[in-house]
Amino acid sequence: EIAAQCTIINFIVTPIGLEEQILARVVNVEKPELEQQKQDLVRKQNEYKVVLSRLEDELLGQLSAADPSTILENLPLIEGLEKTKATSKDITIQVASAQATEIDINISRELYRPVAA
Repeated sequence: EIAAQCTIINFIVTPIGLEEQILARVVNVEKPELEQQKQDLVRKQNEYKVVLSRLEDELLGQLSAADPSTILENLPLIEGLEKTKATSKDITIQVASAQATEIDINISRELYRPVAA
């Protein structure tokens, strides 16, 4: 969330950033559901990054606390690895789907670019 806010701040002072803000406002007036989809998509992608970071931190913590001589018999660690792997795979699928959706949304938004420029 903080990274997304910093990105917004970085774009505020550039002509492209201003054009993007105008485009968002125009699309929000003309097709509010499209702009809401775009905002939801950005929010979900940020949530995915947070979840992956949290899982990585948990996994690293478990690995650093594990006894190297019994690491293969450490069931909580193995279960944590499996959970992390499954969650990562799910998020990868969701991100691919979100990217396809984002392309469709951006194509629709581009129709309003001349108004924003």
